[in-house]
Amino acid sequence: MEHRSSRLVTPEAVVLRFETAGLGSRLLAASIDLLLQGAVLAVALIALAGLSGTGSSATFGIVVVVLVLTVVLLGYPIAFETLWRGRTPGKAALGLRVVTTDGAPIRFRHAAVRGFLGLVDLYLTSGAGAVLSILCTRDDQRLGDLAAGTLVLRQRSGVPPPVATAFEVPAGYESYAATLDVSGLGNDHHVAVRSFLVRAATLPWEARATLATRLATGVAARLGHLPPSGTDPEVFLACVAAVHQGRTVPLGEAADEAPALVRPAGIPVPARPAGVPPAGGLPPPA
Repeated sequence: MEHRSSRLVTPEAVVLRFETAGLGSRLLAASIDLLLQGAVLAVALIALAGLSGTGSSATFGIVVVVLVLTVVLLGYPIAFETLWRGRTPGKAALGLRVVTTDGAPIRFRHAAVRGFLGLVDLYLTSGAGAVLSILCTRDDQRLGDLAAGTLVLRQRSGVPPPVATAFEVPAGYESYAATLDVSGLGNDHHVAVRSFLVRAATLPWEARATLATRLATGVAARLGHLPPSGTDPEVFLACVAAVHQGRTVPLGEAADEAPALVRPAGIPVPARPAGVPPAGGLPPPA
């Protein structure tokens, strides 16, 4: 089978399904990249042909050849995937893109890990390591993908692009949110927070307030943070979600960098129904 459907959970705790790139499309993309790399190497070797000889000239030529090989084999994929948001010329031609396993755009560290592992599963094993890994993993990942935590996805599909939710700090609470340190927020907690905020509007108010209070209490304890007296749990959770999302994928970059992800308006904290007492929350900002 050329590709498989992959279940992917975004940083916003939204479950999406993508088509992962199968062996055939990845081999074609790799072939295009190898041809381009080979052309660059050929040009470089021709340019260095005049340096052949003995003594320092020959030594210099060998050093330059090694540097050119390093730049072409490592610099080519790392630079393209970092600067072109997960694409190389070969991947772009086949409609493929590399993303992290949580749907975020890859960064330099992901591209670097993939590039260095590519020396092993692509070149050292003549591609056999990559082929076996892609065939044996559920999400068609080669060794570099497994180590870097990435997936190669097909962008060309008749399936409508999925939508991920962007969280924003509730109006007026920007200063408070800036004081939050969410670095200690565990994966289970941040998924729970985001899942709650996504589904909060569908819950009865009483159940919503109870769940928000319990969740906010656990998150505050996890962060070692004591919110001001009377803190509204849902406002606190919205601030945490927005700060954590901004820490992982800046909101201004989400629509541009994440493949097939559309950044809609943030989730507002709804007004409390008339007659319902507050569950406790942030005092109004000064």
